[in-house]
Amino acid sequence: MPFSSFVGIDYSGAGKPGTRSSTIQVYMAERGSQPRSVDSPKTGLKSIRNWNRVEVHYWLLDYLRTHHNTIVGIDHGFSFPRSYFEKYKLSDWDKFLSDFAAAWPTDAENATVEQFRCDSTRTGDSRTLRLTERWTSSAKSVFQFDVQGSVAKSTHAGLPFLGRLRRELPVLHFWPFDGFTIPDGCSVVAEVYPSLFRNRYPREDRTTDQQDSYSVCRWLQEMDSGFGLDRFFNPPLTELQKSDIALEGWILGVT
Repeated sequence: MPFSSFVGIDYSGAGKPGTRSSTIQVYMAERGSQPRSVDSPKTGLKSIRNWNRVEVHYWLLDYLRTHHNTIVGIDHGFSFPRSYFEKYKLSDWDKFLSDFAAAWPTDAENATVEQFRCDSTRTGDSRTLRLTERWTSSAKSVFQFDVQGSVAKSTHAGLPFLGRLRRELPVLHFWPFDGFTIPDGCSVVAEVYPSLFRNRYPREDRTTDQQDSYSVCRWLQEMDSGFGLDRFFNPPLTELQKSDIALEGWILGVT
């Protein structure tokens, strides 16, 4: 079944959850409409110009409660390599999310990713890649901080919010953790990597972060309308690889 609406989110792990950042961008589109930028709910106030992570969470929660059959692409890692699960004896993704949020409560009001980097007992090797990252030419490890193109900070900031969204909207399908096949009419949340799509579309007057969010939204819409997303929901993996992906996750669009 085709999706009814499409959301692309370019994320940021900078500052605290309430820190506003121009690097957080949201674009959305409905079937047949052009992707458009979504402003922070407080943009009408002259002193408020940008989103923060808390607002993104509550906006997405409200949007998905009222807009069914939506697909959302978020630009940060949704999980860690299998070796991390084995090291910390985590048997599934839900246990991983709970364990991570306990060790890295980066959704707390005054928390920052930086404050946990030295103190947390839950860490990983920056040289370790998930299978989906090894299938790309440029994706970085979710543990590799402080390099251009890194998603480590946004991943460590975003994972507790993913856990909250999963608890608050249990009907959502988190792909591929809830299965590679999407039930009819179900809304989906998936990990994306804008570098796969951003150069397909003219930049126009958008910033880099706006372009990333726009390109994710537009790619989801175009693939669903013209080609079908089924082939991306079912990448060519062996059964053994799929057992790893149930823990590690997968970047939608990597085939």
